[in-house]
Amino acid sequence: MNPAAAQTRERDLKIEIRHDWTRGEIREIYELPLTELLFRAQTVHRTYHKPDEIQMCRLLSIKTGGCPEDCAYCPQSAHYSTGLERESVLDVEEVLAAARRAKNEGATRFCMGAAWRDAPHGKEFEAVLTMVRGAAETGMEVCCTLGMLTDEQARALKSAGLTAYNHNLDTSPEFYGEIIHTRVYEERLRTIAAVRNAGITVCCGGILGMGESAEDRVGLIEQLARLNPHPESVPINMLVRAEGTPLANAADLDPLVMVRTIATTRITMPRAMVRLAAGRLQMSREAAALCFLAGANSIFTGEKLLTTPNPEKSEDEALLRDLGLKPLELESHEG
Repeated sequence: MNPAAAQTRERDLKIEIRHDWTRGEIREIYELPLTELLFRAQTVHRTYHKPDEIQMCRLLSIKTGGCPEDCAYCPQSAHYSTGLERESVLDVEEVLAAARRAKNEGATRFCMGAAWRDAPHGKEFEAVLTMVRGAAETGMEVCCTLGMLTDEQARALKSAGLTAYNHNLDTSPEFYGEIIHTRVYEERLRTIAAVRNAGITVCCGGILGMGESAEDRVGLIEQLARLNPHPESVPINMLVRAEGTPLANAADLDPLVMVRTIATTRITMPRAMVRLAAGRLQMSREAAALCFLAGANSIFTGEKLLTTPNPEKSEDEALLRDLGLKPLELESHEG
């Protein structure tokens, strides 16, 4: 490599935290030759994270089905006949027992999800606050996804000990209306702002494989990477097709799309925990390994992600062992 080219490469690889990314810049990164993209992502990843550690998270559905939203990917929507039984909020002690079990099995983050459009007021929300308090006492990070929040609810969750709140943007602003009609993009951004203002860390990502274009994936990353501060947690999901939903017959997603999206996310949001979330059952071990190489440093463990099947614990243990990766330990995690 000649000196001029070396200087250009050094400049391109300069690692800094930015919030002024343009869509064009992100597109250029996303479209890099895969080997170059992975090299840049690994360079960023090793600057901000331990390359051999993977955070193990556990996600539990505390209220399943009957959601009034019409998200085209979701088996919990009341708009579709998916065979999923509607259930009421779980008993508090059942949830806390699940949290203790998750910790004993190596999880350092416990996530609770409820199929609501808006987090309710009254008895149900008080039960969630009790769950958060109890889960926080285990020493794990505690995350919830309960739909849209008011400022008051966000503050109450913070007081109860909530570490993070998940509220995904799902896709780009341009494609969003093709997937969801019962909520607008700006409402999602308002909830994220309420969470941030309450002092709770933000967990926000998207879903790939819904028929979106590469430009939509770039557009999603643009929305996230321009938030200041960036989301501390960015879950990247592969669509898991559910019978009865409008996306039940969606085309298979090339796993390299997941790899490119994760790598671009890592480069544009260096400090974020990038979570390889739903869809791992549809991926080969080799594809999952490339996702880790691209900068993913967290997975969800357990038999289900809300209602979606997930790899067995023994499979995850074997994968990490064979790749020479290790679960992040609770005491070594700083946030």
